[in-house]
Amino acid sequence: MNTATPARWRWTGIDASGQRISGERIATSRREVERDLHGRRILVKRIQRQRQWPGRGRITSRDTMLLARQLATLLHAGIPILQSLDTLAESVSKPPLVSLIRRLRHDIAAGSSVAEALYRHPDAIDRLFVNMVAAGEQSGTLDRMLERIATYKERIETLKGRVRKALYYPAAVILIGLVVTALLLVKVVPQFESLFRGVNAELPAMTQVTIALSEATQRYGGGCLAGLAAAGYLLRRRFLRSTRFAYRLQALTLKLPIIGDILDKAAMARFARTLATLYDAGVPLVDALATAAGASDNRVYDHAIERVRREVVTGRTLQAAMATTQRFPVLAVQMIGIGEDAGSLGTMLNRTAHYFEEEVENRVDALLSLLEPAIIVVLGILVGGLVVSMYLPIFELGNTL
Repeated sequence: MNTATPARWRWTGIDASGQRISGERIATSRREVERDLHGRRILVKRIQRQRQWPGRGRITSRDTMLLARQLATLLHAGIPILQSLDTLAESVSKPPLVSLIRRLRHDIAAGSSVAEALYRHPDAIDRLFVNMVAAGEQSGTLDRMLERIATYKERIETLKGRVRKALYYPAAVILIGLVVTALLLVKVVPQFESLFRGVNAELPAMTQVTIALSEATQRYGGGCLAGLAAAGYLLRRRFLRSTRFAYRLQALTLKLPIIGDILDKAAMARFARTLATLYDAGVPLVDALATAAGASDNRVYDHAIERVRREVVTGRTLQAAMATTQRFPVLAVQMIGIGEDAGSLGTMLNRTAHYFEEEVENRVDALLSLLEPAIIVVLGILVGGLVVSMYLPIFELGNTL
């Protein structure tokens, strides 16, 4: 099985008779599509990579997890593959997933293996899924392999959820606090300001600062918000399009206190879990490393894993190759070395993945337990300070009467 990442390419051109034609092709690069079309004596006019599955929505990792689980259940019950796909197509309600299942059914009925049919849909099915299905077909254990795929994806989704919880929960609470503060500055403070205009006494310094903030928010708030949105859009676009920029940004995030440690351990857990799943499925170590290099969800780890793969190809042990990169935790390297020496690499990879998954869970719980009271205190001081600054002149005015 080719380890390069395939993609779906949409092309238009002119054939030998001068007719304008178009079509789609699965290939690993634009150059591969061009070579194929030139070999067919087609003058290429346009080649465009298809990034999203046609239809409403898109096929997610959770969708493929459910597909693997349900298909494994049907095959284990003795239902033939084509009939199983027909059953799934009728039970699924998501249009892109129904379209995928029907295309798979068509390709398999035409003589393709299940792995070959899956390989033709790289925008929906990842390489790990394809490689494990290929191994399952060769060993006659397709139903068990699909069950392993579903279990693997469930664990990865759980790990992703923990990391999102560490990142999104504090961000969401802070965002709500900023929105509430902005509403107070834009809607409430101006009402008090109009009330204070009739007072001849000088306003307290705290109140003056709050009024100045309110005026600045009303005057520049919209522009600042638009600027932040534009900056976020450009940053995300640059991240998706520039491998070097993505690498540097993710390398920087790994150096952040607390959050960086969680992201580091999560990437290590994903790598170990992916490699363990593929290795236990009978995929050769070099091919498993090639697939794992795109499954860590971190460019820094992807680069390190690819370097490990090149070292393993030359004959070095996995432990020595990992130690050379100085990217992987020492404990992980030692555990994998013990597994290699004992001939139980798959078992030790699973233990490594389990250890780092638990570490991520513990770190996230500890982080949230510290952040929750801190966020409440900060928001209380922020909102409470605004309220006090507005009522302070009223209290002082009451004391003078």
